[in-house]
Amino acid sequence: MLFPINTKSRAVIDLSGIWNFLIPEENQIIDLYKLLPNPTLIGVPGSYNDQVTEKKQRDYIGDFWYEKEFDFPDVLRSERLVLRFGSVTNSCKVYLNGTYLGEHVGGYTPFEFVLPNKVLKSTNIIKILVSNELNFKTLPNAVFLENQKKIIPNFDFFNYSGIHRPVKIYSTPTDFIEDIIVKYEILKNEAIIKPTVRLNSSFDNLEYEVLDEDNNVVIKTDKKEFKIDNPKLWNPLKSYMYKLKVNLYNDKKVLVDTYTELFGFRSIEVRNNQIYINDKPFYFKGYGKHEDFPILGRGMNETVISSDFKLMKWSNANSLRTAHYPYSEEFMRMADREGFIVINEVPGVGLFNKFDFDVSNKKEEKNNTWDIIDSSNYHSEVIRELISRDKNHPSVISWAIGNEPAGHQIGAKKYFEPLVKMTKELDWEKRAVVIPNIINASPELDEINELVDIICLNRYYGWYLDHGDLEQAKIHLSNEIEKWHELYPEKPIMISEFGADTINGFKSIYSNPFTEEYQVEYYKSNFEVIDKYPYIIGEHVWNFADFETHPNVRRVDGNKKGIFTRDRKPKMIAHYLKQRWK
Repeated sequence: MLFPINTKSRAVIDLSGIWNFLIPEENQIIDLYKLLPNPTLIGVPGSYNDQVTEKKQRDYIGDFWYEKEFDFPDVLRSERLVLRFGSVTNSCKVYLNGTYLGEHVGGYTPFEFVLPNKVLKSTNIIKILVSNELNFKTLPNAVFLENQKKIIPNFDFFNYSGIHRPVKIYSTPTDFIEDIIVKYEILKNEAIIKPTVRLNSSFDNLEYEVLDEDNNVVIKTDKKEFKIDNPKLWNPLKSYMYKLKVNLYNDKKVLVDTYTELFGFRSIEVRNNQIYINDKPFYFKGYGKHEDFPILGRGMNETVISSDFKLMKWSNANSLRTAHYPYSEEFMRMADREGFIVINEVPGVGLFNKFDFDVSNKKEEKNNTWDIIDSSNYHSEVIRELISRDKNHPSVISWAIGNEPAGHQIGAKKYFEPLVKMTKELDWEKRAVVIPNIINASPELDEINELVDIICLNRYYGWYLDHGDLEQAKIHLSNEIEKWHELYPEKPIMISEFGADTINGFKSIYSNPFTEEYQVEYYKSNFEVIDKYPYIIGEHVWNFADFETHPNVRRVDGNKKGIFTRDRKPKMIAHYLKQRWK
């Protein structure tokens, strides 16, 4: 799927802004041909939850409506017109002027519908029926209590809902470029480019132009395979982005469609318990994140995106994981430009028969996770959607196809083995596949890590285990890391999550838990262990910033493990990490 851009042959209309919003009364009938009765005004993109003032509305689970009235220019009527959503969480049905266009399941990837010309008018009404219900067939997973219209989440973040990313209409000619995969091979002093272009056209006359960052034409050709000399490589924190301009001509050599895709040259290889980018060993320094900000919720905001990358660079980080779902296309394009390495994660979180803080290891359990959940079909679909969307991003060096599943329960391997295989088949680069491991899935019990390329450990010794006892925490973390290495000596290990809840401004000379001093001591003790092992290839602290969660006795106003506060003020630990990662 191509990101919508303006070109000589394409136009983009942004429908973001103020929309009508309605949580209907029970059994209320909505007339698809009329405007919503007594709607609330809501900003798009943005979660609706923090734009309302009633708790009942904020926490509502069920169906709700969005609506936008807009005028459409006649000048584009002869073109193919597509209505595109960056994401709607968690599923939706879309109507134009009362006509059903289609539906989409999944809250974090784009989808689109061709607009029938016979339905389009000068003034139009788009209606979207959104559902934020989650269950054991969806990703993320949750327990859905139908009688109470309530979910018990199997994950530790708030179920923000609504239109989270831009809504756009874009035009193409009736003969058009449908998709582009920028394949290449890097040799000693040259790169061979082998683009794969999917057309929806009666013509197949293609021309390629490669432009450098200064928009100089490097090569212009109609060959299906071509080379450029001395390519500049895309490197971590030193990005270099080329443009591949694909031109489609008719048989009279008249330009029909044109699209420009950004890409970068870089190689990835996992070997000898290390990861190499452009043949140089790479060490991950950075964050697990969330798309989360006050009032916006999970709504895409390019100012927040820009600011977050600046803060990550200020702290000397070089990488991040898109926990626990795909982030916006705008975020990914920024990662490319800033040279950040990205572990790109699907919303495969909550694959556990229960979500609590019980970290006991049990192989046999009543209500086995893999007997209960029924999300494998959707899981494979969201992997397809993510790879289709992000295949050309040089920042993406790994696909995380799950997070903290019940890898210790019988059936985990059977569930994930076909998903790992499919991910490898869909990605021409064969980027590393990871599934961050939960502590319950110990080396003795885990069924999943034999499938992955990098062993990613989410470990909270000194917090959920050995709480406040950092000396014991170091011993237990060391012992476990050594067991994993003994089991898989050829595989690199990464600490993909570790952290301690910290209240900004909470101080103590005794470094008690929840103080800023304890957070610093916690990380220092973990780094003592991490630095001992040459086969550990990285550290992603949890989390970049405090974030909203469902309330419970362990979550007072959200998860406080952030290095920054939710509004991006640095805690004491931020300055320590800045020095460590320098």
